[in-house]
Amino acid sequence: MELFFYTVFGGLAAVVAALELSKSNKDRINTSSTFNSFKNNYLLVYSLMMAGDWLQGPYVYYLYSTYGYGKGEIGQLFIAGFGSSMLFGTIVGSLADKQGRKRACVTYCIAYILSCITKHSPQYKVLMLGRILGGIATSLLFSAFESWLVAEHFKRGFDQQWLSLTFSKAIFLGNGLVAILSGLFGNVLVDTLALGPVAPFDAASCFLAIGMAIILSSWTENYGDPSENKDLLTQFRGAAVAIASDEKIALLGAIQSLFEGSMYTFVFLWTPALSPNDEEIPHGFIFATFMLASMLGSSLASRLMARTSLRVESYMQIVFAVSSAALLLPILTTFLIVPTGVKGGSISFAGCMQLLGFCAFESCVGIFWPSIMKMRSQYIPEEARSTIMNFFRIPLNIFVCVVLYNVDAFPITVMFGMCSIFLLVACILQRRLMVISDKPKAADWQMKDRDGESDPLNI
Repeated sequence: MELFFYTVFGGLAAVVAALELSKSNKDRINTSSTFNSFKNNYLLVYSLMMAGDWLQGPYVYYLYSTYGYGKGEIGQLFIAGFGSSMLFGTIVGSLADKQGRKRACVTYCIAYILSCITKHSPQYKVLMLGRILGGIATSLLFSAFESWLVAEHFKRGFDQQWLSLTFSKAIFLGNGLVAILSGLFGNVLVDTLALGPVAPFDAASCFLAIGMAIILSSWTENYGDPSENKDLLTQFRGAAVAIASDEKIALLGAIQSLFEGSMYTFVFLWTPALSPNDEEIPHGFIFATFMLASMLGSSLASRLMARTSLRVESYMQIVFAVSSAALLLPILTTFLIVPTGVKGGSISFAGCMQLLGFCAFESCVGIFWPSIMKMRSQYIPEEARSTIMNFFRIPLNIFVCVVLYNVDAFPITVMFGMCSIFLLVACILQRRLMVISDKPKAADWQMKDRDGESDPLNI
């Protein structure tokens, strides 16, 4: 069965290479040298930030287990991380609009470095503190950097379409290539050099420190609403009003929560799905395969967004439908393929089919990230961008905490079925978003007409 894993990986690599090398002029966006310099600076920083994040991921659970903690205690640590992201992260992330996005990005680096340092201690309270810091950092990673980029992009007068190029490249590199290289580098540190499970966290601190130095030396500050008369509660109230009063923003938040909730649930479920009878599977290699599939998706997204005639709101309906179908495979294989029941051995035929479906889902993830970023740049108001983006993560974190707490309470097929339904709902909401996305323009013209008719100066 090793041949199967190599074949899937090689096939995906060949498709990604073909997509990147075969891009024609209509698949590319013509930009300026000034923009390319700005874009490359951001991509370097973002890649370093993601390297700091990806290096830690595969070894968090393993590190806790080497300290002698059981599944229940480790689960509590993970729940603390997501809970921290929901509570403290929302507050800290929202401060980025008022105190500055560059400052928030530096705070991310400091918080994550401190979180990495706590991994040297086997004490549960210290590890819990590290998870809380990590939760805060995660909120900043997924809000402050994007908010800084969007504001700086328009402040410098760059074309709006060029923003999609930066988004797609950031996902291709940060969530694809960097993830693969980080996994391989972490494996070298822990297994080849035998430096122990803390080594990847130390390496992550170094990458984060380098990225922070680049931010401090080359980035300028920008704000959402820097007015001093607005306190944090006023910011929250303003963000809530914006979401409640604009259906497009509310739909975007619901779509993001449904998809990301399903995605994070998938992260916990793919291992038991592929090895239900303790089959021996190459976890690191499969993770690299998933990241390659994500790169395939981001490469497709860059082609799709380069076409001005094709709307993001349109093709994302298909992406959500495909991702929903992909996560139905574990349920279908359970009913259509008779399980062997033999413990151990290599991956089963059902597992092979599921792996192909999971790769399709990861490709959808690769399309989702740059596409949702582009839609956020269009619909979320600049003055409360970070605040609203962190509001979007509240239902996501609640959902993930509930799943983690009840991960053993339901069969794996039920969990995948739930995720598939959520993705189908996201597809329906995306359809609604596409339908109403042009209405405000017509409404604005009608409002102007009424104002013109009622203006006494026009009589």
